[in-house]
Amino acid sequence: MSTPEFDQRATEGTPIRERLRVGAVRLTKPGARFSGGPLAGLVPAAVAWSMCAVSLALTALGLLMLALSWGHPGVPIFEQCVEEIVIAIGFSTVGAVIAPRFPSHNYIGWLFCSIGLLAGVLLFCGEYAAYSLLARPGSLPGGETMAWIVSWLWVVHVGLFALLGLLFPDGRPPTPRWRPFAWMVVTAAVVGAVADAFSPGPVRGLGAIRNPFSIEGIPGVSGIVEVIMFSLTLAAAASLLARLRGACDVERQQIKWFAYAATVAALGALISWVVADAVDAWWLHWEVGFVGTVVGLAGLPVALGIAVLRYRLHEIDLIINQTLVYGLLTAILAGIFEVTVVGLQHVLLALTHVEDSQLAYFGTALIMAALFEPLKRRIDAFVDRLFLRQNDGSGKLLEGRAN
Repeated sequence: MSTPEFDQRATEGTPIRERLRVGAVRLTKPGARFSGGPLAGLVPAAVAWSMCAVSLALTALGLLMLALSWGHPGVPIFEQCVEEIVIAIGFSTVGAVIAPRFPSHNYIGWLFCSIGLLAGVLLFCGEYAAYSLLARPGSLPGGETMAWIVSWLWVVHVGLFALLGLLFPDGRPPTPRWRPFAWMVVTAAVVGAVADAFSPGPVRGLGAIRNPFSIEGIPGVSGIVEVIMFSLTLAAAASLLARLRGACDVERQQIKWFAYAATVAALGALISWVVADAVDAWWLHWEVGFVGTVVGLAGLPVALGIAVLRYRLHEIDLIINQTLVYGLLTAILAGIFEVTVVGLQHVLLALTHVEDSQLAYFGTALIMAALFEPLKRRIDAFVDRLFLRQNDGSGKLLEGRAN
């Protein structure tokens, strides 16, 4: 017997928005995420938005340090600044929106929040170290500590990317056979971070600064750690391709763009930090690897947004639908207000020779009140057609999933 949420008969004759809930991939039963009282979702939302706020604040401070360093020509800056800016802004904001609303067993949103937060930390620490140790040595305290954090935190950052590729979109590995690989990623990230924290040699991204807390006499392992971590990330991206083979049509649409972006980012990083160094080709690092990495990283939040909005990943499309409706409504009403007030002011000035008449504001308020509901209905219908419309093929798909 089919379960109620996937019963074809349960969806017949119901509105489109209700049927969309049936098409979500491995979604918990409706209402399951909101058990525990009306305040149950407030704590995760507060945590997610706090992580986003910290990430954006650190990004702003990192950009400030970057601007200060640019004032000293010839001083190298943090090499990963562009990548970290893209990650900190894109991942943090998307993660803050989706993390509190995904089912409790799905950690994709929290991975986005964590990746964005670590990007903000890396950007700030890297630019702080570059300014305090290279641009103006001794001007700020703690520069060596910031450089040391950069020397090992990047390993954890890459490990989170590997887990993201492995767990997207439902928070589980593609098959139970991939679970040992997940533990391998976690182990490699922990061991690699500890090894890099005390490995002698230049700090990754800050080539002119050597690891200040390294243990002299032990071999440098940074190159080995890079090869291992980026290889694991590429394998995690390949797991998305493996997941595609056994996915249904809706899940395949959710995965394909994310898989493409993840593969481009992983290949770009591998070329930048492994292949380019191995063949000693700077142009390969900047003209191929750097471009691929940035494009792939920027594409990951976009791909998740497509999965949520266009292909109904969980129920967030309904929430974003209302956000779009009222956002467009506010923008249009604001434009109408400005145009109407200015027009009525000119008319009243010609008739009464009084500038800044209050009658213009009163008349505008009446017009706005009359237009509010008709505009809202039309914008709601437009957004529904744009994001929530189901054609005959998708309706048949839901019926197929129900059977």
